[in-house]
Amino acid sequence: MSRIASVFAKPNRTAFIPYITVGYPSVEATLKVVPLFAESGCDIVELGIPFSDPVADGVTIQRASFYALQNRVTPKVCLEVAKEFSRKVKVPLVFMTYFNPVFSYGLEKFCDACAKSGIDGLIIPDLPPEEGSELEIITQNHGMDLIYLLAPTSTEERIQLVAEKSKGFIYLVSVTGVTGARDNLPSDLEAFVTRVRRVAIQPLCVGFGISTSQQAGQIANIADGVIVGSRIIQLMEPEDKPLSLVRDFARELRSALDKLKKIQELSND
Repeated sequence: MSRIASVFAKPNRTAFIPYITVGYPSVEATLKVVPLFAESGCDIVELGIPFSDPVADGVTIQRASFYALQNRVTPKVCLEVAKEFSRKVKVPLVFMTYFNPVFSYGLEKFCDACAKSGIDGLIIPDLPPEEGSELEIITQNHGMDLIYLLAPTSTEERIQLVAEKSKGFIYLVSVTGVTGARDNLPSDLEAFVTRVRRVAIQPLCVGFGISTSQQAGQIANIADGVIVGSRIIQLMEPEDKPLSLVRDFARELRSALDKLKKIQELSND
C-alpha cells in the first residue's frame, strides 16, 4: 500500500488536501506554509510546479504560476523544496504539474528525482490515460502513484479507463472548466460522484471551486477527500499577509470535516 493509499485507509476520516504553487508568493512562504498545513490536520499536500501555460488553472493559480516563474522557480527548485519538506513533515507530497516540464526533464530522470525528494505521487491534468502507459510504469517502478482526473463530461469509457489506471485516488473535477474559488457547488456533483463510484474502487477526491468549510462539508458527504487550492492562494497574497490566515482556514476546514464524520458516526449507532 502506498503512503497516499494509506491516508484513505483511516476509518471515519475525509482527507483534506491543500494545494499551493511552489514559489508563490516566494519560496520562503512555501517553506513556511506546508508545515502549517501538516500541523493543522491536512492529509496530503499538493505542490504545484509553476508552468507558463497552465491550461487547467483559473486566474488565481495562473497568476501564482506567473509570479513563481518570475521568481525563477524551476522544476529543480520544486524538487529541492519537496526534499526539504520530506525531512520536516510526515504527510504524503504530490506534485501537480503539466506534461511538458516532465517530458523536458526526462520521464525516468524526473521520476527518479521525485522519489529521491520524497514525492509520493504525480497529478498531470493534460496527460490523458490513453497516453500515460510509459509514465505509469516509471512511476510504479519508483514507488509513486500516478493520479488521473475525471470531469463531469467524462464518458463511461473514460471513467472505466481511469478506474483501471489511476493509483492512490481519482481526482474528480467538480466543474467543467478551470480551477477557481466559487460561491456554490454544481447541482449535479453528487450524481457525477455516484457515476464514478459505480465503477471505481479507488478513493474519490473532489477539487476545483471549493472555497469554504461549508462546501467542504457538502463534499465530505459524497467523496473521500477534498482538494482546496485557489482560496488558499488568495489567502497567501500579497506576501505581507500573515500566514496565520492560511493556518486558521486549514483548521476550519479540518474541523468541519471532522464534525461531519462525527455526526455520521452517531447517526449510524
